[in-house]
Amino acid sequence: MAKSLRLFVIGCLLILGGSYLAHKIQTTGGVTVQDVRFPGEGGLTMSGLLYTPKGATAAHPAPAVLVSHGFINTREMQSPFAIELSRRGFVVLAMDMSGHGYSGGYLGQYNHGGPAALRYLQSLPFVDKSNIGLEGHSMGGAPVAAAAASQPDGYKAVVLEGSTPGFLGAPGGESTSFPRNLEVVFGQYDEFAPLMWQQARGSMVGMSPRLKAIFGTPIAVVPSQMYGDIDAGTARRLVNPPVDHPMEHFSKAGVGAAIDWFHMTLKGEASPRPPTDQIWIWKEVGTLIGFIGCVVLILGTFELLIGTVFGLLNTPATPAATERGPRWWLAFVLTTAIPALTFYSFMKLGPVVLFAPFAITKSLPFALATFSEQITNQLMVWAVLNGVISLALSFLLRAGKATFPHRWISSAVVAAISVGAGYVALAIMQQAYAVDFRFWVLGLKAFDGRHFHLFLIYLIPFTVFFLLALRSFSLALPVRGESLPMALAYGALAMGLGFAVMLGVQYVHMAMTGLLLTPDEPLNTIVAFQFVPILAVIGIIAAYTYRRTGDYVPGAFICGLFVTWYIVAGTAVFPPTGAIPGAPAAKPAVHAAKT
Repeated sequence: MAKSLRLFVIGCLLILGGSYLAHKIQTTGGVTVQDVRFPGEGGLTMSGLLYTPKGATAAHPAPAVLVSHGFINTREMQSPFAIELSRRGFVVLAMDMSGHGYSGGYLGQYNHGGPAALRYLQSLPFVDKSNIGLEGHSMGGAPVAAAAASQPDGYKAVVLEGSTPGFLGAPGGESTSFPRNLEVVFGQYDEFAPLMWQQARGSMVGMSPRLKAIFGTPIAVVPSQMYGDIDAGTARRLVNPPVDHPMEHFSKAGVGAAIDWFHMTLKGEASPRPPTDQIWIWKEVGTLIGFIGCVVLILGTFELLIGTVFGLLNTPATPAATERGPRWWLAFVLTTAIPALTFYSFMKLGPVVLFAPFAITKSLPFALATFSEQITNQLMVWAVLNGVISLALSFLLRAGKATFPHRWISSAVVAAISVGAGYVALAIMQQAYAVDFRFWVLGLKAFDGRHFHLFLIYLIPFTVFFLLALRSFSLALPVRGESLPMALAYGALAMGLGFAVMLGVQYVHMAMTGLLLTPDEPLNTIVAFQFVPILAVIGIIAAYTYRRTGDYVPGAFICGLFVTWYIVAGTAVFPPTGAIPGAPAAKPAVHAAKT
């Protein structure tokens, strides 16, 4: 019993310790962090995290900043800005855009929720309404621009990180006076330079005709040089750090540039600090420890259950493979390589495969409303197609004949309780400390009602994928007599190494040329960052559960629940048309289905 309990206790300690560290960092200096809801347009309920410094009161109102995350992210993604600004004396509202996180509606609805978020920030009695700034990363520039346009005198300064005025139809254009006091932070390796500024490389953004028009200069914009006048509201500055798009809001350079700009353009900062004085990374370390603890807790709960109530599942595995010979290495290489090699093509196929049958039967509106997370749709199709490939290869690459006990009901119950333990731990930490489990682009959130409904819809196809993939994994890769650490290491490598290599090739090419190897795939490349840790976790779960039960089914059920939760809870809900508002290709899902 004590041995079975050990992993469970370690998971709990990691979650508590990591979450407490994250909480202490984001409340440094007496800052309070609140999970808030506020009214949006059209009756929507909007969501945000409100950071209030200790000295901000109705008698002594503080300057404030509204910050917005980008596409398919959530409010927590902006915590580096929120932590650093709030510890300097700024009130900060980190909003969930409409259709994202816990905000209602769908992607892009009511100007992404930007004007409503600004009104809410202005309504707080401890906010100095004459000193408000706006910051947005990537698509987050759209709600920021809409907020600025809704109240031309309701803010003093704007920072666009990896974004551009007028993005996705938002207000902006090429004006030297709107938005007021604009800083553009754009990485030298930003993958979206052609889309945002019509330049091949982020390092060339200063030569963009659009940027020159916005800065009011006929020659290339010089990074770090001040243009215009702060008092007149026409100040302009370009910051061009050596980072890519996802690092613009996760680097000292990106965060420091915003701190410095608001220090210059807003008044009343209570605790000025150098822009380089930053502690936010330790909050990310804390929530990463929480994420690791959640995985350990799930496995610890599984271990506890099969060691007690569900002892019937406790059947040590006898792998078919006795050594890592040529057949084993071929299976390893194909297991890790095929998902990465098929990623871009299957992601493009996603809308066609999923929606074409509905278009033929004239039930496309129903399908778009049901499968309303378009990124999840693409991932689902990629997963199922890879599951079919895994099944086919398993007949060729299995190490030998193997049998599995297939205790379906017991496996499903144990998986539900195990993943449920991780979910309950996350919900408690969100309630107690206003943190979730994350690091950079990796993020695990609790559900609201709408996302839980979508979780139930997407759970079946993702579980089918894991049943197929983990069956093939269990037939070919475990080796008889290997140690537990070795089994877990090879499991993690088999699942995650392919994407690590793919991204390594992409960004070595980016470092050498300023361009991705596939420059027309910036979004999917950034989405792929999450695959390395998530697939490594899947490999660990697959190896551990097979070793303890001699079956792939318990691990497949755990992975189906965990990964569906991970994907669905943090992904944007699209409009009923399936379109991104303002995007050049107005109806990608519908168009793909019809063609």
